[in-house]
Amino acid sequence: MLELLHYSFFTNALIVSILAGILGGCIGTYIVTRRLVFIAGGLAHASLGGVGLCALCSAPPIVGASVFSLLSAAGIKKISHTLSVKEDAAIAMIWAFGMSLGIICAFMSPTFLPDLPNYIFGNILLSTTSDIVFLATLTLITTVFFLRYMPQIAAIAFDREFARSIRVPVNFLENSLTVIIALSVVAILRSMGIVLAISLLSIPQITAGIFARKFSQTIGLSILITIADSLLGLYLSYQFNVPSGATIVFVSIVIYALCKTIKTLSTRLEYKKLKSSKA
Repeated sequence: MLELLHYSFFTNALIVSILAGILGGCIGTYIVTRRLVFIAGGLAHASLGGVGLCALCSAPPIVGASVFSLLSAAGIKKISHTLSVKEDAAIAMIWAFGMSLGIICAFMSPTFLPDLPNYIFGNILLSTTSDIVFLATLTLITTVFFLRYMPQIAAIAFDREFARSIRVPVNFLENSLTVIIALSVVAILRSMGIVLAISLLSIPQITAGIFARKFSQTIGLSILITIADSLLGLYLSYQFNVPSGATIVFVSIVIYALCKTIKTLSTRLEYKKLKSSKA
């Protein structure tokens, strides 16, 4: 596998894996703690509408995905609050609208149709320099933002009403984090696809939560797990000549299952020891 490091497409994939690990570790921990995975999934699917629309108009798809993702985030809030529609129903509507628009535009633009599966399932080996620059910029901004507001973000993630009572700027931080979520989905989308974008923002964080007890610990551990998932997935996809994106998702789920099993067995063993000592 070391010989692949001489190829730019593979080194680009490694860089994207590391950057996505850092970005996903930060914002993904907030998403999972606040139980916003469904919203992140909705934004990922809805952004396909912007991708298809820009492809039809011969504009950069990444621009359309970014604008559409941000507008979708704002639309979900507007629909759920102004029209008295439940948030999950609002997400479903935005989700369906974006996906349908993207597919329609893809069929109206024959040149884009062959690229459509890459946006859905992803191909990290096709990551370009522009993808890396966009991802690196967002990762840097997100990292600085989390380092600056870590205690406040943790407070909002666990209990927003308590955070408001201790005068945390809840509205500012929530709006900022919503923008970061929307752009994170787009940054990961082009290289890894909708499916992997959702998984990288949830599964490693859930796995980290098995062992971590603090918000900051979950972030650090999820970064390591995300990078490990990506690197191991890339290695296995090379060895068995299978799609890299799907392999990374598969590996992340297997690692979660193994960690959950180990934790469960460890807890049971400790309980038996404690019970025997009392007897």
